[in-house]
Amino acid sequence: MPIDITKENAPLGDVVFQWTVKEYNKYDRSRRWYVLTTILGIALMIYSIWTGDYLFSLVIVLFAIIIFLHEIQEPIDVPFAVLETGIVVGKKYYKFSELNNFWLVYNPPDVKCLYFGINGAIKHRIVIPLLDYDPRPIRDYLNEYLEEDLSQEDEPFTDRLARLFQIH
Repeated sequence: MPIDITKENAPLGDVVFQWTVKEYNKYDRSRRWYVLTTILGIALMIYSIWTGDYLFSLVIVLFAIIIFLHEIQEPIDVPFAVLETGIVVGKKYYKFSELNNFWLVYNPPDVKCLYFGINGAIKHRIVIPLLDYDPRPIRDYLNEYLEEDLSQEDEPFTDRLARLFQIH
């Protein structure tokens, strides 16, 4: 369970690497993207009403609201740090023992990300953009404490879809 570093005063160790990332990617969407998305949303709404699936209509409306809210807000800056004892993402501290593994996907200029797998019943991952940092020293340091998942050569399918459709 990650520790909220604003509430607990735990000794975390020295900072080895640190940088600031955006909470999510903000895309420069064209007018065409908005037109196509609106047409798709209306078509899905008509289909869901025609089939009597009102819950699906609600999901489409909620999805549109989320995209609208993402569009009008600027993503916040989230501090990230690799410490001697774990990692800090925003206000959450994860010990190395809470992390299952890590992997790098480095295919510039499209994808430059560091992924952490989290132990637990639900398969969850933390994604940290590397920005312009060299991944080699980060990888070497993390290999001392975590297992690197070398089978992960490409970004996850869901991340690829989100980037392709510019929805996250």
